[in-house]
Amino acid sequence: MTGSFDGNDGNDGNAANSGGGGNATSTSSGWYFADRVNLPFVTTPDTGPNATPGETVGDLKIIADIARFPSRNWSAEWYSWLALIEFAASNWQTIDPTTVVQWWPNWVGALPVDWPSKAANVQVELGDLVTAAANERADALDEILSQADEFISYFLNLLTANPGAYPQTTKVLTIASQIGTFVAMYFKGQYKRPRPSQLCPALLPPIQVPGHASFPSGHSTQTHLMALCMGDVLQVLPVDQIDNVTDDLWTLADRIARNREIAGLHYPSDTAAGKAIATATLPQVHASVPLFLANTPSAGISLYQLAVNSAQQEWQPGAGP
Repeated sequence: MTGSFDGNDGNDGNAANSGGGGNATSTSSGWYFADRVNLPFVTTPDTGPNATPGETVGDLKIIADIARFPSRNWSAEWYSWLALIEFAASNWQTIDPTTVVQWWPNWVGALPVDWPSKAANVQVELGDLVTAAANERADALDEILSQADEFISYFLNLLTANPGAYPQTTKVLTIASQIGTFVAMYFKGQYKRPRPSQLCPALLPPIQVPGHASFPSGHSTQTHLMALCMGDVLQVLPVDQIDNVTDDLWTLADRIARNREIAGLHYPSDTAAGKAIATATLPQVHASVPLFLANTPSAGISLYQLAVNSAQQEWQPGAGP
């Protein structure tokens, strides 16, 4: 991963660049404690103020009454997998991005099942990408590289937040990233659109071309869904702030998606499709089926909604020290 993001190491799981999937695995690159044969907390004499003569520090005793794995102990990446399972239990395959027309190029009309027959339009898009590579790639290269595998940090940084201080907000962003990857891959598998550089090798992307189809842009789908989900969280802000912040988040999503075009990895219509799919996906995120909170005070609430409710507490006016 280019540029380590402490607190979101799960984004390393996107080494193959499956659309910035992020949080796909939990290959820990954090703390490491060397193993010792003589386990110190079992065999070392207890020297504390409440020590009993002859007692060792740990004595292999159960020291806490924990009936279940605490909710707060779920890392954002693994919590997002549970939320994805609840989303998958919804009627998500009814998502129809063609109902969202405001970002769709006029010449497309519908998802490009027959895109090869639109050769003239493809040629126009490729021409735009060649121009972008020549005029914009040098300036955008640092962002292209750092956003290849991870961009949750960009959203948190824009919000002047970090995973330690805003763990629930990080969960919401991670859920959106995970669900965005899932839905984007579904459509990629349906339409199997070749990458721009497969048609025009001279684009020569500066990073490895992802090993999956081009349409829609996974980065566009994920980042725009992240912006929309943060809109759920930020409803607790004063009214005069909500639009400003959500507009900034949407602009950041646009920028990240545009960088993928400048890199020669996506057509502009891939980006537009990602926006439409993200917008059409949000209602199904809200309709995620609660599966994991039975017999708890939060029974009947999806993990996504629980994360949103908790994240809102982090953004309440006056929250914090």
